[in-house]
Amino acid sequence: MKSYTLYDDGHHKCVAFSMPFEDESVPSNQFLIIDGSEAAVIDPGGDLTFTPLTMGIVKHTNMHNIRYVIGSHQDPDIIASMPRWLIHVEHANLLIPKLWERFLPHYNSAFTKGRLKQSLSERLITIPDSGGYYPLGQSGIMAIPAHFLHSVGNFQFYDPISKILFSGDMGASLVGDSSEAVDNFSAHINNMEGFHRRYMNSQKVSRLWAESVRDLDVSMMVPQHGRRLDGKEKFHEFLDWISHLPCGVDLMEARHYQWHNLLPDTDKNLA
Repeated sequence: MKSYTLYDDGHHKCVAFSMPFEDESVPSNQFLIIDGSEAAVIDPGGDLTFTPLTMGIVKHTNMHNIRYVIGSHQDPDIIASMPRWLIHVEHANLLIPKLWERFLPHYNSAFTKGRLKQSLSERLITIPDSGGYYPLGQSGIMAIPAHFLHSVGNFQFYDPISKILFSGDMGASLVGDSSEAVDNFSAHINNMEGFHRRYMNSQKVSRLWAESVRDLDVSMMVPQHGRRLDGKEKFHEFLDWISHLPCGVDLMEARHYQWHNLLPDTDKNLA
């Protein structure tokens, strides 16, 4: 697993991790924010990433310093490792969207009985649809609503010290990782367009989100997949581009719901 320090002022630190590209899994980035003696892990991934990620984290901070394990939404590459974090990092709180509170226990049957069921309720912090601010050390992390981008209950996370927006699937590409900054935004569109057309819900919600974060003081936008965008100029280039991109339900037509050709020839007269 690769790691890259995105920000470090001696007290506050942001580190990105990424798994090497594999044909059988989606490459993803995981993130660590440290403020003094407290730390938070954002979108820690699934079983595939747990061991290499924890080995990487201990190079930067003690596991006992982790206050939050944060999941932006419910996908396996986001938070499927939840049971291992709850068992092996017993002091950490799990911070997730409230919408997914009753779905995540399905990742592990152990939550249906005994000690883990009680510890889950005690350690779970749910993010309301409006977002929230969560203290970390002498600072904190902002949960910014990003509903339907792509999950129906989805958040991004903003660090006011480093001014990094951890944007989840928004801005994602399957090229490179967060140690690499985009040089030419226009050329990079080819790496993002297919992903955003399929995974973002609609131009309407993309535009609403873009307008909501346009005044945010962002030094860096770091998605969960692919390369990061450095500087306000590229951030605003992205906002302008995504605001005008038809995607998701905008592109759906009746032909996408055709099923008659799936029937054997002898049964087609039934349709």
